[in-house]
Amino acid sequence: MSIAAPAEVADRYRRLREEVGDGVTLVVATKYVSVEEMAVLAGAGVECVGENRAQDLERKHAAYGDAFRWHFIGHLQSNKVKVVNRLCELVHSLSSESAAARLTVPALLEVNLSEEKTKSGAAPGEIASYLRQFESIRGLMTMPPLAADPEESRSYFRRLAELAAEHDLRELSMGTSQDYRVAVQEGATHVRIGGALFRGH
Repeated sequence: MSIAAPAEVADRYRRLREEVGDGVTLVVATKYVSVEEMAVLAGAGVECVGENRAQDLERKHAAYGDAFRWHFIGHLQSNKVKVVNRLCELVHSLSSESAAARLTVPALLEVNLSEEKTKSGAAPGEIASYLRQFESIRGLMTMPPLAADPEESRSYFRRLAELAAEHDLRELSMGTSQDYRVAVQEGATHVRIGGALFRGH
């Protein structure tokens, strides 16, 4: 992917930051951003980036290190946990006990509210079990089904906020470029933005 010109990215990032407010961490999803293009994000003032793959995380961190705060937002395999422990401050996508047992950094438990078989994540009824076993979990994350209308995501975000409150968890990672406004309205503390920054959607 070729991202927008540096000045455009900087302007979009500033506007997104203002829109989501100070209480929400804007995590810039860099799955399709090349190592070279990461320089544009650094120049735009981006503070926090989220990577999907451990090998890309390693390559980009080697090049930019302290330029960003690093989060992991992709499916976390147990054999990749060492990399994440070393480089990231937060995992958004914890979805297995085997990975949780190896994590030494804070994590958000992915919850599969839509019950889609193609998605990872714990069932709502499994949250308490995870919390009893793993002290690293400090919040929840979910991915609603893809929908053209952002309002279709609202019920999923609201349910995740209810589950977090039931378990006394305060961090919620929910919302992407298409539905982050609804997510913020429903209590998101982290939103994961890619296309809205790079392409101005």
